[in-house]
Amino acid sequence: MSQIQQRSGPVVWAGIIGVTCVLLLLLQRMLWLVVPFLLGIILYYALLGPTQRLIRAGVSRNSATLIVGALFVAVVVLAVLAGAYLVPAPSDSWQNLPARYLAGANGFVRGTVMALEDKFPILHRLHLRSVLDHRFAAYTENFVQKHLTEILVSVASSVPSLILAPFLTFFFLRDGHRFKKFLARAVPNAFFEKTLYLLHEVDQTARRYFQGLMALTVLDTVVLAAGLWAIGVPSPLVLGLIAALLAWVPFVGSIAGCIMVVVVASTDAPGDPGLAYGAIGVFIMVRLLDDFIFMPATLGRSLHIHPLITVLMIFIGGFVAGVAGLMLVLPLLGVVMVVGETLGRLITNPRLRARHRNALALRLRQASADLAA
Repeated sequence: MSQIQQRSGPVVWAGIIGVTCVLLLLLQRMLWLVVPFLLGIILYYALLGPTQRLIRAGVSRNSATLIVGALFVAVVVLAVLAGAYLVPAPSDSWQNLPARYLAGANGFVRGTVMALEDKFPILHRLHLRSVLDHRFAAYTENFVQKHLTEILVSVASSVPSLILAPFLTFFFLRDGHRFKKFLARAVPNAFFEKTLYLLHEVDQTARRYFQGLMALTVLDTVVLAAGLWAIGVPSPLVLGLIAALLAWVPFVGSIAGCIMVVVVASTDAPGDPGLAYGAIGVFIMVRLLDDFIFMPATLGRSLHIHPLITVLMIFIGGFVAGVAGLMLVLPLLGVVMVVGETLGRLITNPRLRARHRNALALRLRQASADLAA
């Protein structure tokens, strides 16, 4: 447990958890701004290192930001072109892909249920296959009209807000230091040093978390792609990257990524159910590596929060703000924890409060010195 947790009592932690829940409720109402802001912060910490190295080499901050931004855009464009060239085009038209993959998933589920019924006769007497067939048919009937259109409209409506992410990243890199100075100037002189410490700790907490998240994403992508390639799943690198990005949402994202890969494997190889089962085995292996090796080495070193509190806050975040709460609760908790602890030190430090009262008294005497005469 970190030093912050050791010094913080139950009242402080109750306040930290309460403030985190309130912020999650507010952020849920502003997802159109929260999502690009979050992406902008992730890109900011990804590009901060190269920008600072250029600045230390003598390049101006504006020029360093433009150079790093241009190089990042070039890398993204090249990656997209390489992906479009390497990933084979689908054999069916785009309109038929949803129905094709739904049919593949249905076939995989039917085959699995039939195998289970053969081994466990009680499932056959319960008519499990007919029940699943009925539910699946009810869901997939007119899928495009009922669900796919809503998904596409939702994605299209969120694209304009996502364009804000690169603009936010650019101004974070160029003007972030000015914003810190602006905040510091508004603080009374007696609390100036502690406020600088607070800003530094908040920045370091967010930086450690998001850089750890990016490192975890790279590790998951490499391991998933290697495992999927080894068992013969098509486009392993693309599927591994998408699954690793989905894993940013705890629990739900990992399950969604596994379902996506299993559906692709069962659709592209309908006569080989072992391929889909192998994909499930790869995800279980990567999940174990995440829990015991990757996450302790990346995210575990970033926030220094006790595992029990981490799990509880993930459930609370999901209950309060849904999927957005699952994704935002840990970095938000880390920042609120640092702010709450530092504010507690400021408020309970008698010397700082005495210095502040003395500074107010001095300013009052200076302001009223000519009025006494």
